[in-house]
Amino acid sequence: MRGLKKQRRIQIIMVATAALALSAGLIGYAMRDGINFFRPPSEVVESPPPPTEVFRIGGLVEEGSLVRGEGETISFRVTDGGASIPVTYTGILPDLFGEGEGMVGTGRLVDGTFEATEILARHDETYMPAEVIDALEAQGVYRDPNAPES
Repeated sequence: MRGLKKQRRIQIIMVATAALALSAGLIGYAMRDGINFFRPPSEVVESPPPPTEVFRIGGLVEEGSLVRGEGETISFRVTDGGASIPVTYTGILPDLFGEGEGMVGTGRLVDGTFEATEILARHDETYMPAEVIDALEAQGVYRDPNAPES
């Protein structure tokens, strides 16, 4: 009787371990395309990702670079002060999108041009995404007005 209890306990532990491994594998498989890493333009120029990798890029829209093409196609350059990357986007831009403004785009780097599938712009006059602020501060282009004096 005692051997049967021990055997049953081992079976339950093995089934629970297998279920945990299976669920962890399914979660990882489901999230494979949902995780987009942020990269500033300087990092993209330094080590370009493969064209199959979806990532986020952010910085300031370079002054004088915004060109509206035919239809809904827009091209511009995004910069962090250290490097600048050409961006193309087909779609409707956010209302607050403009030259010299902060933006974050999601897409792929194809032949040196970032092809954005989504463009986000700040939502009011004072907000800028934390990732963009960090990238711009690292290049010495931006200083957060809310940061304490050093």
